[in-house]
Amino acid sequence: MTAGPASSRLDVDLRVNGEPRRVPLGAAVTLLDLLRDQLGLTGAKRGCDRGECGACTVLIDGQPALSCLTLADGVDGREVVTIEGLARGDELHPMQRAFLAHDALQCGFCTPGQILAAVACVEAGAAGTDESIRQWMSGNLCRCAAHPQMLAAIRSIAAP
Repeated sequence: MTAGPASSRLDVDLRVNGEPRRVPLGAAVTLLDLLRDQLGLTGAKRGCDRGECGACTVLIDGQPALSCLTLADGVDGREVVTIEGLARGDELHPMQRAFLAHDALQCGFCTPGQILAAVACVEAGAAGTDESIRQWMSGNLCRCAAHPQMLAAIRSIAAP
């Protein structure tokens, strides 16, 4: 992180979806604001702005994080993955395909955060039982009640 021309501005260097980025920041900018407003990546949703719903979930160095509570200057030098960076070109990530196959979405508002949390759950080896999946995913709310389908989607990816 380097100081910009004015002492209240900082330049943050990070990788977003595999691409190096240098972003000038003002004071107290959240990662959610940086992604949506400065980089045009609108997959992370602004839900509660209090870290209670999980709609803004992204992966930071492979770990799920609530971008509404993460200050952007705290991701200097780190890797951030949003839903936009999960697919490889036109090839959806296996978890994205599983969510579609299991109809694990309804309105779609929470889906990006749910999928990223689910990817981290499987990669952490926490998808061994329904209870452990539920516990891992407990910070991601779905008002449409698609949780059973999400559980099925996650199980389908976690199964050998």
